Amino acid sequence: MRLKDRIAARSMDDTEINEVRARSGHEMKRNLSWWDLIWFGIGAVIGAGIFVLTGEEARNAAGPAVILSFVVSGVSSMLSVFCYTEFAVEIPVAGGSFAYLRVELGDFVAFIAAGNILLEYVVSCAAVARSWTSYFATLLNHQPDDFRIHIASLSPDYSRLDPIAVAVIVAICLAAVFSTKATSRFNYVSSIIHLAIIVFIVAAGLSRASLKNLSDFMPFGARGLFSASAVLFFAYVGFDAVSTMA
Repeated sequence: MRLKDRIAARSMDDTEINEVRARSGHEMKRNLSWWDLIWFGIGAVIGAGIFVLTGEEARNAAGPAVILSFVVSGVSSMLSVFCYTEFAVEIPVAGGSFAYLRVELGDFVAFIAAGNILLEYVVSCAAVARSWTSYFATLLNHQPDDFRIHIASLSPDYSRLDPIAVAVIVAICLAAVFSTKATSRFNYVSSIIHLAIIVFIVAAGLSRASLKNLSDFMPFGARGLFSASAVLFFAYVGFDAVSTMA
């Protein structure tokens, strides 16, 4: 009976804003300005996805129409952004999606969503850290797996350990725990570097641009365009993290 009650239970705006916050016993100190949040959003959205997914989808799904795929996924992301904006204004708490769903759809749905979000962050963090090692090795003119440690006693699919990826995750976590402001400044630098790389890639590409490259603009048809859009949506993921800073 209690489980049934919990599944059907819903929270209220005032409960999330006042009572739940009061239960923690500690008021979170506001250290970040709107400028910090803008750069946090840029840093969260512009990640490895935009560099990895663009070429794959252009080759395998959309062809030159990958430009339109980015537009479609961008519009879809913007609709989600508007929803998150409204929720963050109405329920300015650190719970993010979990708090919003508790109010609108109930505890059970919020619990499922929180589990999925946690799994998403764990898996994506590990994947990005792992790819960081490969990029770092390539930058130093090594093979992508040269810096990984091979353990023969383990299963072949899981026999290569990546201590550099672990070190990267630990270092970033420690920086985030010890100083919010320092983490924000680090995010400034990394985001500016990301933007500079994107500008460089665009400029280098334009130097070789030709209208001939747009021939057979949509080789896989509308299906390929929208299929690529679904994948490229992940290049925009990260905007939801800004709402947790409320």
